[in-house]
Amino acid sequence: MRIILLGPPGAGKGTQAKALAEKLKLPHISTGDLLRQNVTKDTQLGRKAQEFMNKGALVPDELVTRMLNERIEQADVKGGFILDGYPRNINQAETLDALLKQRNMELDMAVYLDTSEPVIIQRLTGRLVCSSCGANFHIKNMPPKKDMLCDNCGGRLYQRTDDREETIRERLKVYRKEVSELIRYYTAKQKLHRLSADDEAGPVLDRLLNMIAEYNDSLKV
Repeated sequence: MRIILLGPPGAGKGTQAKALAEKLKLPHISTGDLLRQNVTKDTQLGRKAQEFMNKGALVPDELVTRMLNERIEQADVKGGFILDGYPRNINQAETLDALLKQRNMELDMAVYLDTSEPVIIQRLTGRLVCSSCGANFHIKNMPPKKDMLCDNCGGRLYQRTDDREETIRERLKVYRKEVSELIRYYTAKQKLHRLSADDEAGPVLDRLLNMIAEYNDSLKV
């Protein structure tokens, strides 16, 4: 199974992708993690990405795609994957299709985690991020064991400046404009599946697993 998770900021894509990957015994590919890993390991791509990050600029699609391409080359991906953080626009969607086609692969599902604005704001305004390893926590939903310290590495937790309410609303406006094209793209390919993601992570994961099971059953008919 090759599945991508789409959804607005705060939809829980990373949380669901990780849990889903564990349930299905598939690798979880996060472009955010790939970026951090390349920077940490000081790879050639990581050094190039760091140059943009030092300037406060977005890392270009080309660099992110090259990192993704290298990851897809690895042996554990042959049986499938759960991908989040990519694609973010039509160009990336078309590039992903091309990368898979080169390997005689095809995307099975694009799942859109439909999340309402009040829920997104509640989740993001309470989000805490580790300054060392990038792990996410939440003041209410998933608090750290020690106040403002990461459970994984002990790093200091902080709130991102773009997780403030006024900034979130602006991010959502931009996101809706971009994702509308992706929704049309995957709908036309009959790959898009919608799922309400307003609930807690557990019930959303259960519905996601049921959706995938139904999809697999439909292939057997």
